[in-house]
Amino acid sequence: MKIIVCLKQVPKADSILRINEEGTWIQDRDLTYEINESDAYGLEAALQLKEKHGGEVVALSLGPARVQSVIKEALARGADRGIHLEDPAFDKLDAFGVATAIAAAAKAEGFDLLLTGLQSDDFGFAQTGVIAAELLGLPHATIVMDVESQDGSIRVKRELESGFFQWVSMPSPAVLTIQSGINTLRYATLKGIMAAKKKEIKKLGAAALGVDPAQLTPKMEFRSVHLPVKNKQTQFIEGSPSEVAAKLIEKLKNEARVF
Repeated sequence: MKIIVCLKQVPKADSILRINEEGTWIQDRDLTYEINESDAYGLEAALQLKEKHGGEVVALSLGPARVQSVIKEALARGADRGIHLEDPAFDKLDAFGVATAIAAAAKAEGFDLLLTGLQSDDFGFAQTGVIAAELLGLPHATIVMDVESQDGSIRVKRELESGFFQWVSMPSPAVLTIQSGINTLRYATLKGIMAAKKKEIKKLGAAALGVDPAQLTPKMEFRSVHLPVKNKQTQFIEGSPSEVAAKLIEKLKNEARVF
């Protein structure tokens, strides 16, 4: 079984966020980065499938040179090799552009499963894996909680609303988006870290993937980003108890909208 796991590098949750000079996104010079949470659970799911059924786990990430740290961490945890999609044409892509590049790389590699996290911790669109599946013309499942391999097909457990779950069977190859918390993440061992230094990380650009940069033109853009404005205001309601109660109910209903 050959599994490609898509890993995104995102700012750490405790990073101090500052709006860039253009006011269109967060400035990145002060940020520290880590593997996107649900992608890390996708990696662990892939490693567990490899341990049960054999095969190969390929860690794939798109972005500037710094994303190699994410690939190296995946290799240290047990992935067999890495693919780094790096090209100026890949800067400032939306979900469709990222999915286009990922789909091209995955198609060239060939695979049984393509795993992505359910959504990224920075944008949170939850679209990349689904769009990649459509571009590849493959079956897909989202919000996946468990994966079982069954003689050329797979069976997955999907999380639904109100605590319900759904089991779905589908042929492979297939694309799955993995939910956070489905397993226990492993740490990279010293042996794994040393072994990762000898594992291959292949760099691919748009030309090598056969992707026309025109295909990557964003279909959406951020025009303005604002930090939440913090303000506090205390209102005193005066009058008789019945008048205070009536005014309070009116404010809760029409202003706070809790009724």
